[in-house]
Amino acid sequence: MRATQTKQTQYPRWVLPLAVLTAIAIIAVAFPFKTLWRQQVALNAASSQITQLHTQSSTLTQRAKAVSTRAAAIALAREEYQLVQPGQRLIQVLPGNGAGYVALNSTDPGLQPLVNPTSGPLPSSTTPSPASTSAPAGFVSRFVRTLEFWR
Repeated sequence: MRATQTKQTQYPRWVLPLAVLTAIAIIAVAFPFKTLWRQQVALNAASSQITQLHTQSSTLTQRAKAVSTRAAAIALAREEYQLVQPGQRLIQVLPGNGAGYVALNSTDPGLQPLVNPTSGPLPSSTTPSPASTSAPAGFVSRFVRTLEFWR
């Protein structure tokens, strides 16, 4: 009364141990290759950093040789660090409004024309608020005005 019977194929005895040995061999070979690959990537990164540091070192050595004289050191201090010798003053010229154009009043705000105080509204920080002018000058109102930053 069997409706269907599944037929199983029989493999020789040596196939299963061979498959297991193959799997073990693949795993045993794959892990060292991953480790070797990661180490090679780390070595390449370290090598590029060493090359970069050698380049920077040679550049700094050349620069140190260029500044070995007193005149070159003074010129470098003036150009790059805006240092002056004792008794001297440093004057910096600020850029103007346009390309190559420096107006008379473009750099110093003291040269700007004076502003009439009645010509414009006062800033809101100096204008007294209606609440503060009508409030009584008691302790509580002064305390509230002192803690106004809480709002």
